[in-house]
Amino acid sequence: MLPVLISALAALGLALLRLWGCHRQMAEMARVLEETPAESNLRLTMEVNSATARRLCRAMNARLEEGRRLRTQALNSERELRYTMACISHDIRTPLAGAMGYLQLLEEEPDRREEYQPIVKKRLEELDRLLDQLFLYTRLLNASIPLECGETAALPPLWEALAELYPQLEAAGIAPELRFDQEDMKIRADPAALGRVYRNLILNALRHGGGGLAVFGQDGTIRFTNPLLPGSRPDPEHLFDRFYQSSPARNRGGAGLGLAIVRDLMEQMGGEVSAEIKGDELEIKLVFSQ
Repeated sequence: MLPVLISALAALGLALLRLWGCHRQMAEMARVLEETPAESNLRLTMEVNSATARRLCRAMNARLEEGRRLRTQALNSERELRYTMACISHDIRTPLAGAMGYLQLLEEEPDRREEYQPIVKKRLEELDRLLDQLFLYTRLLNASIPLECGETAALPPLWEALAELYPQLEAAGIAPELRFDQEDMKIRADPAALGRVYRNLILNALRHGGGGLAVFGQDGTIRFTNPLLPGSRPDPEHLFDRFYQSSPARNRGGAGLGLAIVRDLMEQMGGEVSAEIKGDELEIKLVFSQ
């Protein structure tokens, strides 16, 4: 009887010892969590030999890591927005100041209304386009644009984009060349996002190209090609970066976000975009998911 009692007491003592160890470990983990800054790279450790305690430790570390990831993402988004606002502020002020200047001239010289009003309108339209690009980019940055991708006819949004930009194309003397292996070519895309991609690529050719535009479609791939300006040699690896070649973009009426938006929209639709210099031509290739 006595040996059984001794064994039972020994087992109870061992259980109490383990319980005390777990209690001490929990108290230590609570202290570390309370005293460590939230931005640290803290990872909790477990010294107690307990499967349940180790599971708890892993779960807490996973939650801490997720919290760090979300904080980093929020900080990066905030920095991105601040940087974008700083870079685009000049672009916004320029057409606004121009419009305000001509409005002041219009007040002083009302008899020149027919001359000044079209200029004011042009400056305000420029400002509207810049704000639209900025608004869209910030929404893409925060993944707040719901896209509904499905089988979509590739050509109708392109025709709409070309019709919308026809005045600019005509003024530049550009007659786009379209060559699709199938007129009813289908791709997986969101129609509105696809139209935006087309418009931005056409505008890129207008603003930074050397005249001319060709669009080819085959096997789920669409390629935009245009001649380069004399002496222009953009880096294809950075062409889709925000504000790449920002000074020329400002001089030619852009916000420096057009191709960055193309990249983000293509990625959100599950596709890819790339650029390549072929001789004196720039080719931008859109590859859509199957």
